[in-house]
Amino acid sequence: MRRSLFTAVVFALLTTGASAQTSPAPSGQILQSVPGNSVTVTHWYKQNIYDPADNKIGEIMDVLLDANGKTTALVVGVGGFLGIGEKDVLVPFNAVRATNKDNNKWYLVMNTTKDELKNAKGFKYDRNAMTWIPEDAPVTTGAPAAPAARPHNPGGG
Repeated sequence: MRRSLFTAVVFALLTTGASAQTSPAPSGQILQSVPGNSVTVTHWYKQNIYDPADNKIGEIMDVLLDANGKTTALVVGVGGFLGIGEKDVLVPFNAVRATNKDNNKWYLVMNTTKDELKNAKGFKYDRNAMTWIPEDAPVTTGAPAAPAARPHNPGGG
């Protein structure tokens, strides 16, 4: 009996060690709650932007992130009618502030004018490179560029 118990314990230890060696690397972190002060991209993407006098000056066409996932810039569509003649410009993310108006409706304000946006350097989306490029740059051909690698953060913070 003692020998079979010893054999069972050794077998259990060996199989546990073997499975630990062959098990896959730990999976990514999973959150159990929504981080404080978080907002969805929907609060920004395809939303209108207003000047301080409450005039519509553009619409957010894209939200740009850096390799760490931090929002860095917004692509704002300005001018035109029904997309014809519209120009896309880049503005720093922190240049646009979210506020509430009237019945507590979320809306975005930027301290600029529609004319200033219209006079800014324009950009276009290059589908092949999967990035925004100056509107006067030639479009690339071939396979899309690989997205920037996210730095590994073993500490999780």
